[in-house]
Amino acid sequence: MVGVALAVAAAVVAAGLLLFEPWKLWTDETVSEALPTGAPAAPAAPGTSGGSGTSGAPSAAAAQPPQTVARGTFISHEHETKGTAKVVRLADGSHTLRLEGLDTSNGPDLRVWLTDAPVKPGTEGWKVFDDGKHISLGKLKGNKGDQNYEIPAGLDLATYTSVTIWCDRFSVSFGAAELAKA
Repeated sequence: MVGVALAVAAAVVAAGLLLFEPWKLWTDETVSEALPTGAPAAPAAPGTSGGSGTSGAPSAAAAQPPQTVARGTFISHEHETKGTAKVVRLADGSHTLRLEGLDTSNGPDLRVWLTDAPVKPGTEGWKVFDDGKHISLGKLKGNKGDQNYEIPAGLDLATYTSVTIWCDRFSVSFGAAELAKA
């Protein structure tokens, strides 16, 4: 009887550890990515296979620096979250979501979502992001630092007005930022 009780208790503890991943509360993952340039490739001169032999003058697209088109500051939800979110148009016309100075808790199954939900402070804002339109840009690369997430081509950015650090396992926002035109 005692052996069965111990086996059940061990199974419950193991399941709890796998589900909650409590060690992540004490570990940080810091990311330090540079903003991608998205520079288009230099056109090759006629009759060559590379850029040698060109006039050396940059094309208008290559000279275009990355431009912030929307930005917001994170507010805390389930966990204290700080930092800035920016939607950046790169020289090639693509868009990237850039998180700068991100500082939140680590957690299980964290995702970066663009959503159409309003950013609400306090507990009423914790669970609104999966109610409407949302798109996952992938797993959160780290709970601290600067990181980039490619935004799919053709995505209507006017529809997605906020970004959240979303815990998929528990369906809750760690923090979110409303994206306002820059």
